[in-house]
Formats: sequence, C-alpha cells, structure tokens
Amino acid sequence: MVERVDERDRVVGVVERGEAVRRGWLHRVATTVCRDGGGRVLVHRRADGHVRFPGQYNWLVGGAVDVGESWEEAAARELTEELGVRADVRFAFKFLCRGAISPYWLGVHVAVVTEEITPDPDEIAWHEWVSEGELWELTRQLTFVPDGVEALRRFQTGAAFHEPA
Repeated sequence: MVERVDERDRVVGVVERGEAVRRGWLHRVATTVCRDGGGRVLVHRRADGHVRFPGQYNWLVGGAVDVGESWEEAAARELTEELGVRADVRFAFKFLCRGAISPYWLGVHVAVVTEEITPDPDEIAWHEWVSEGELWELTRQLTFVPDGVEALRRFQTGAAFHEPA
C-alpha cells in the first residue's frame, strides 16, 4: 500500500501500488545515491528477473514509500533491503517524474556507505563504484533506467555530488 498524492505531493488517499501504477496515480518513490568514502558513486545492474526494468543499469537504489513512512525512512529501509547496509540518508531534492511506466514523485537522497554491501540478488545482479565521469560515460554506453537518467541530469545541476554534510 502507498499513499496516493496530488501534483503538490499532498496525500489524497491510500492505494495499492500496482493500482497506482496501472492508473497513473501519483505516489512516492524514495531513492538514494550511494557514495563510498572516496566519493565514488555506486552503479548497479538490476536483476534479470526484476519486474521493472530487468537487466537495466541504475545509479539510484530505492523503492516505493510505504503508508505513513517519511522520505528518509523509506530511503534508509530500501538501502537495507537492497544492499544489506544501514546508512544515514540526507534528502537532496524531489521532483514530479513523468516516469517511463507511470508518473510519481521521486525523492533523491544521498548516503555515504562505508560498510561492505551485500546486494539482494533478486534486486541487483552486479554493482561497481565509479567516479562521476565514469558514471556519465556508462549512461552513454549501457541501457540505464530512463527515470534514473532524468534524475541524474537534475542531480548534476545541484550540489549533490559534493560530500554530504
């Protein structure tokens, strides 16, 4: 279940996520840019059996915000579920993403991950830490989740590639 929200990100009801996607109803998705202690960014390939964007690459880790959950709580939960780590997440920005599958509010967070990650194989098939320049090069060479590429363009215009406070 997720909170259905309006074009101003105000809660208007509670719905099943699949229904929100099918009907194009706005809901929230919290993601995190993971950086290591040296400033590199985590890039991963989604598992081939994943329901959404199987086998595609992404630089964001995340998922739907549950009912009553804050952006930060959802982002931190997703890090634990997908990467097996706990890290402090810092909200960077959100935007109304028109989405390749359906529209939603996308909240982008930043976290420095210092512990070893153990990705959930049902979610992530491969991962690597890369520099910002390498990330941009990979987006030109590999098939990335389109919504992630849109977020990267928006992310670049902010200060989010600077070390989090």
